[in-house]
Amino acid sequence: MGDSIEQRTFTRQDRTRFRAKTEVCLDALGEMLADGRFEGTDPQLGLEIELNLVDPSGDPAMANESALEAIASPAFQTELGRFNIEVNVAPRPIGGARMPELEASLRAAMNAADERVRAATGNSIAMIGMLPTLDEHHFTERWISADPRYGLLGQQVLAARGEDIELTLEGSLLPDGGREHLDIVTDTILPEAACTSVQLHLQVEPDAFASYWNAAQAIAGVQVALAANSPFFAGRALWHETRIPMFEQATDTRSQELKNQGVRPRVWFGERWVTSIFDLFEENSRYFPALLPAVTDEDPFAELAEGRAPSLAELRMHNGTVYRWNRPIYDTVDGTAHLRVENRVLPAGPSVVDVLADTAFYYGLVHTLAEADRPLWTQMSFDAAAENLHAGARDGIDGRLYWPEVGWVSPRELVLRRLLPMAAEGLDAYGVDPAARDRYLGIIEQRCATGRNGAVWQRENVFARERAGESRSQALHGMLRDYLVRAEDGSPVHAWD
Repeated sequence: MGDSIEQRTFTRQDRTRFRAKTEVCLDALGEMLADGRFEGTDPQLGLEIELNLVDPSGDPAMANESALEAIASPAFQTELGRFNIEVNVAPRPIGGARMPELEASLRAAMNAADERVRAATGNSIAMIGMLPTLDEHHFTERWISADPRYGLLGQQVLAARGEDIELTLEGSLLPDGGREHLDIVTDTILPEAACTSVQLHLQVEPDAFASYWNAAQAIAGVQVALAANSPFFAGRALWHETRIPMFEQATDTRSQELKNQGVRPRVWFGERWVTSIFDLFEENSRYFPALLPAVTDEDPFAELAEGRAPSLAELRMHNGTVYRWNRPIYDTVDGTAHLRVENRVLPAGPSVVDVLADTAFYYGLVHTLAEADRPLWTQMSFDAAAENLHAGARDGIDGRLYWPEVGWVSPRELVLRRLLPMAAEGLDAYGVDPAARDRYLGIIEQRCATGRNGAVWQRENVFARERAGESRSQALHGMLRDYLVRAEDGSPVHAWD
């Protein structure tokens, strides 16, 4: 969720000062970009996975503080809901055998964390896009994590909105073609905590940032359709990747009247291809009022004059409360500034190797597209890319997406015929070991060949149980038990029974 914050209340003057300071930070960023103040580096990958905690019956466990105490690792951190934690993977180069090394270390860390949580609390860790056993009664204030930043953020979202949050969605996942409807009202942002994701970070040079961000936007719909793992929410069968519309609604600061006026949403795909990272930070400053207007004493230009990279704390804080599906990141490490594309469209799970396969597919494909002589985004409207995101989330791996020179095509056919070779080419350009490349992209290939991703497997399991006479609640709990066993076994989801 971003940087910590100690201030508990904000005045009108705080907001005025924050807006002015953010503009100063934006000017400083512009000077840094113009003067080449970023040191060159090899491409770096980073990874975050949001996780759920469940009790022995499969219900959400209000236990993140005790779980983190048991895990006792700085790689694991708190998240918005008391049933959430997050694991962070330190940045590393992409090439060679680093992806298999990452898989092994991530699997070991997850297994150790789960063992410690089970021993200390009796609960377990679930890596899944949306926890299917969450229901409306979990969306109350007492389920928000103790860190004051989360409660404060929720207060600010609701204050900006001026009314409770309504979550509405119509699903189309029933076996008989029928539809289920979601229409609930909540007075907290806790439904956001139901949306657990994998966040992929790619460190890039400033001059290349726009190409990589545009490429990531162009493939977002394909990523979601391929990796969908969130078909159930609050007991309803909805979209293949219900996490996408629910996250958009759960943090929406707009009243209905502002929506009618066309005011931009806080969870945002964007509205255009960009030419610089500056475009995105400028849009943040221009379009979105501050939610957490905490001002620091740092003078960015004084830092630059001393030869140091400024933290640009206000710019970063504001950026952390504008939830782009591909977010620009400015950060400093050991006094050196760098830029990253943060890809936020993927759900967590199902298994560690599935996450690594999605990771390899993304890094390889985005590299090929970003470095192409004729960029994809010159052949595709931005609106088409935005529609693909929601089509992929709604209809999943057997839906239809738009692609230049092809028209409307199934994600499975698009990936098998066009995108897998491009992903392989990109991984080769990064110097990824051929055996690792083939292993991970082979999992993507088999997922397309079988038509089975996490959402498809969950749906089939639940409806088989219902046909056998179980209630929806029983079926969701039983499916989750089966899911956790298979995820712990470690095989990719296309091979699950």
